Amino acid sequence: MKILVAGIGNIFLGDDGFGPEVIKRLLAEGPPPDGVRIIDYGIRGVHLAYDMYGSDRLILVDALPTENAPGELVVLEIGPGDIEPTPFDAHQMSPGAILGTLERIGEPLPPTYLVGCRIDTTFEEIGLTPRVEAAVPGAIDAVHKLIDLSLEGS
Repeated sequence: MKILVAGIGNIFLGDDGFGPEVIKRLLAEGPPPDGVRIIDYGIRGVHLAYDMYGSDRLILVDALPTENAPGELVVLEIGPGDIEPTPFDAHQMSPGAILGTLERIGEPLPPTYLVGCRIDTTFEEIGLTPRVEAAVPGAIDAVHKLIDLSLEGS
């Protein structure tokens, strides 16, 4: 079982740094289980698009637009039908473009999950707002649960 846990986001835009912060704390816990790669991709969507190749499971950690209360933690399963086709542009890699890359190279999308947090702000500043910061431990727990479920099923 090959599991990729990928943090996505820009640490220079406030709460958009949620994914990288969760990954930083996961890595601080020590080495992940065998077969699990935990990587902060930040804004390097092209790298993530190609690193997904050959993964059996994909867990994305990212900030989400605010629809409800900022700081709300969301865990979603993403399937091929959930991906809106987006043109590939190495300078603006949307989630649809990143996940759609696998299809373009003839690889099926592995079971994919998103651990996301509704954001408060994306102002130009480093650091998470208190409500989004408070969601980080829950996101770490959610990632651990998804890894454990994946490894149990392998």
